[in-house]
Amino acid sequence: MRILSGKLKGRNFYMPHGIRPTSDIIRKSVFDILGQELEGLSFLDLFAGSGAMGFEAISRGAQNVIFVEKDLKCFKVVEENMTVLEMPYYERKDCYFDLFKLDAFAAIKEFARKKRQFDIIFIDPPYSRELAKKALKTLSAHDIVYPNSLLVFQHDKREGLPDQQGRFSLFKTRKYGASLVSIYRSS
Repeated sequence: MRILSGKLKGRNFYMPHGIRPTSDIIRKSVFDILGQELEGLSFLDLFAGSGAMGFEAISRGAQNVIFVEKDLKCFKVVEENMTVLEMPYYERKDCYFDLFKLDAFAAIKEFARKKRQFDIIFIDPPYSRELAKKALKTLSAHDIVYPNSLLVFQHDKREGLPDQQGRFSLFKTRKYGASLVSIYRSS
């Protein structure tokens, strides 16, 4: 896999075997919708997998990026990718990047407890487990987003998400083969 745009454009990183990666087409489309520049924004990559979305956000100028992954194999790949992409050397004094080995739902609750908030949250859970719905409900119940923040779900097209969940309103949906990308805005 490779970074598509920004300061790290063209840099390659590892993909764990046995996971469904976020394709280049979906990554490009999501970041086109979000806007090319993420300067100064905070980005949470839940169910991080390889960390592709978080690394893309870093490359495009996100100020704070947090990766959450509970699977040990994927966690180690994200750690290795941070080294491959020279993240320890890329950091600036005004930037913060971190990786947590936590269940996504436990992480949401922990961030809420610590009053941690984000501008953009990318959620890409394993398919066929109804985890996207559960994540939307959990995010609705715990305040970890700023007003006008975005939740970006990549989920199985068979898992329908509601138009409204608490203070989150669906405003854009795109289909990519077996995947849907559903974007919510917080009020």
